[in-house]
Amino acid sequence: MESAVTIECGNIKLEGALHNPSSEKAVLICHPHPLYGGNMDNPVVMTLAESFLEKGFTTLRFNFRGTCNSTGMFDNGEGEQEDVRAALDWLKKEGYQNISLVGYSFGARMNAQVVSTGCEINDHIMVSPPVGFMSFDDIEQMPFTGLIVTGENDEIAPAEKVQAHIHRWKIAPRFDIIEACDHFYSGCRGQLKTILTDYLS
Repeated sequence: MESAVTIECGNIKLEGALHNPSSEKAVLICHPHPLYGGNMDNPVVMTLAESFLEKGFTTLRFNFRGTCNSTGMFDNGEGEQEDVRAALDWLKKEGYQNISLVGYSFGARMNAQVVSTGCEINDHIMVSPPVGFMSFDDIEQMPFTGLIVTGENDEIAPAEKVQAHIHRWKIAPRFDIIEACDHFYSGCRGQLKTILTDYLS
């Protein structure tokens, strides 16, 4: 069962959805750009959640500040990093020790900043990190990153630019490029789910 939760970040209240709270392993999933219609019910976000649920994880999705029923206003990627930290802290206070952090598009950019500056997680996954749309040059390190996925036709997260950053970070994650796939994973969400469930196995 999925239940509605409220995550406090200073004076901001973030709307969240927690599924399968009995598992000891948890994943926090961050959604794409709110100014372009992104929220926690995005189809790719839901595919990510389904993949983790199938592998026995507790899943937490939430809306960034100013999105849907989360209070506050869009903060151009600054306050949103605090939202991620607040959600991670919420999971820890609920007793989860084994936490994975996953982001799609803008969510991957926010998570990258949090991971780069230090956080306590077990695994980090980026789906279509938007290196063609937002600068990642200030991201100097990317520990914990086990999997990165993008589409062959993804102009927001072009594979060659993603690969250049992987090389710069001196990490060796699994890097999957889905053939004939765009940034929205149109017709390719099944392949994304297969990659995730295989990785989580």
